[in-house]
Amino acid sequence: MAAATFCAPAVHAGARISAPDAPERSSPIAVLTRRADFLAANRGLRVARPGFVLLANPNPGLGKRYGITVTKKIGNAVVRNRMKRRFRALLRDLLPAAGLPDHDHVLIGRDGGIERDFGQLREELSAALARAAAGKGDPPRRRKGGARPEARQ
Repeated sequence: MAAATFCAPAVHAGARISAPDAPERSSPIAVLTRRADFLAANRGLRVARPGFVLLANPNPGLGKRYGITVTKKIGNAVVRNRMKRRFRALLRDLLPAAGLPDHDHVLIGRDGGIERDFGQLREELSAALARAAAGKGDPPRRRKGGARPEARQ
């Protein structure tokens, strides 16, 4: 009779094995989902760059949160989703260290944002976050209709 060999138990390919020396990942930053949060961010600080516009608005005690919006005028769904994926990667990387504490951060995609190099977008977002942290935003947008309409209740 042949000697039996010992085989290690099979591990599912999707199973994660954490190494003891692996760095701890910080808790994920909350995502804005309510329309009211996006509208409130529009009243905050605005920093425009060629690939995007960064909006930063204080949120008392809610921590760093982010939202992304890319309109249909930017392109079809494939283009918009690609831009959102790039923005998410940038925000995951830069927001924990460079984001404003207790602020909502909203990135609005601009037409040239998808053609821009990822490294260039990263530098622009880093500079925009630094500018927002210094309180130096761009002037408010001018409305095309002249006088500001009355606030809706």
